[in-house]
Amino acid sequence: MASRTRVELGRRADLGADCANCVGLCCVALAFARTSGFPYDKAAGDPCRHLDVGNACRIHESLDDRGLVGCTSFDCFGAGQKVTQQTFGGRSWREDPLVRTQMFTVFPIVRRLHELLWHLDQALGMRPPAQLAGALENLFSRVLQLADSAPESLAELDVDREFDTARPLLIEASRLVRRQATAPARGRSKRIRPGADLMGVDLHGADLRGADLRGALLIAADLRDADLALCDLLGADLRDADVRGARLADALFLTQMQVNGARGDERTTLPDGFLRPSRWSRSAQG
Repeated sequence: MASRTRVELGRRADLGADCANCVGLCCVALAFARTSGFPYDKAAGDPCRHLDVGNACRIHESLDDRGLVGCTSFDCFGAGQKVTQQTFGGRSWREDPLVRTQMFTVFPIVRRLHELLWHLDQALGMRPPAQLAGALENLFSRVLQLADSAPESLAELDVDREFDTARPLLIEASRLVRRQATAPARGRSKRIRPGADLMGVDLHGADLRGADLRGALLIAADLRDADLALCDLLGADLRDADVRGARLADALFLTQMQVNGARGDERTTLPDGFLRPSRWSRSAQG
C-alpha cells in the first residue's frame, strides 16, 4: 500500500484537487463565460491570461476581488492530477500538439467520472442494504476502471450513460437514509421537491431535514440557519446561496464545489474533510 500514490488508490482521498501535481488544466482546457462567474470570456483550449509558464495562477490570492469567482468555486474532483500524473505520465499540454489535444479532450471526461466516484463513495458511506451496497461497489469499481483508461478509450466514453446507470442506485440509497430524518414531510411546502426552482426563495431557518432537493435551483436562495441534515442535494445549484449558519454537515451528496459557490460563515457546519472557503470570512460581514 505504501508504494501506491493517492491517484492510484481511487477512493475519496483522491477526489479533491491537488494543483501542485497538475499542469493548470482547468485554466486552459475549459471555457470561461462572462455570465458564469468570470469577468470575460475564454475559449476552451486557450490558456487563461493569468496562467504563468510554471502552470500557476499569478493572481491566485485575489481571484474573488478581480471577479473570478468561477475559479475559486471550481473543483476538478482530482481529475487534474489524475490526467497529468497517471493518464499522461507527468507530461504537459505544452509539449506537443497531440498531447495538448488529447489532454484537453480527456480532462473534462475524467472530471465527470471522478464526480460520479465521489457520489458513489458517499452512497456507500450511507451503509445501504447488502444488495444495494454490492451494486454500488460494482459500479464504483467499473467507473474507477474507466477513469484509469488510456486517452483513446476515454475520448470515446459515453459519460452520460454511466451517470444514467448510477442515478437509480443513488436515489435509492438517498431514499433509504432520508427515512431516518426526524422532520415530518407532512406540511412541508410542495415547492420542496426534486428539480424545484427555488432561485432567491426565502428559506431562512427552514427545517429541510430529509428533504429531496436533488437537482434543485437554489441560486441566491436564503438558507440562513436552515437545517439540511439528510437533505439530498445531488446536483443542486447552490451558487450564491446564503448558507450562513446553515447545517450542511449531514447533507447528502454535497460537494466541495457546491460549498465553494455558496456564501457561508464560521457558523455553517460542513462535513468532515471539507474546506471552508476563505471568502466566507468576507461574505459573513455582508
